[in-house]
Amino acid sequence: MKLSVNEVMALAARATRGAGAPPAQAAMFGRAAMFHLAAARSEDDLTAALEAFPQGPILTLPLVFIGILTEDCSDTPLPPDVATELVQSYAEAQPFFTTLHPGGQQMQITVARKSPSPGPAIARITMSEDLFTFLNHLAARILVPESEASRIAGAGAGLTDND
Repeated sequence: MKLSVNEVMALAARATRGAGAPPAQAAMFGRAAMFHLAAARSEDDLTAALEAFPQGPILTLPLVFIGILTEDCSDTPLPPDVATELVQSYAEAQPFFTTLHPGGQQMQITVARKSPSPGPAIARITMSEDLFTFLNHLAARILVPESEASRIAGAGAGLTDND
């Protein structure tokens, strides 16, 4: 199935919120998922990251990149147990040009703080039906149940909203 860049980012972010992630990490995962799928990388990396939550890369990788961007260092090692392709996707999602240098037991990340990252030049992204269903299942967790009690509590459109 083919989706727009915005559809992929929004769906992945909603799924990450449904898995229990905070909004900032969910937004970062959505952007990284878009780059990941646009580069035709393994969908299994995305599924594994969501299934591993609250452990794993959804919480740790944004903190690594925030540390790189806010501290006075250009190279930061990563633990070897993080999927290289997912790290690459997070690197591409950063606002500055970022490169990975695999080597030995650890991977080095270099950020060029004076070089803005080019935006994606992607029209449509291909996603499998299985991943789409999985992401939608997680995203549905953030929806309010359709009931009279939730409407009384303020969910949904009121009568004035339909005018």
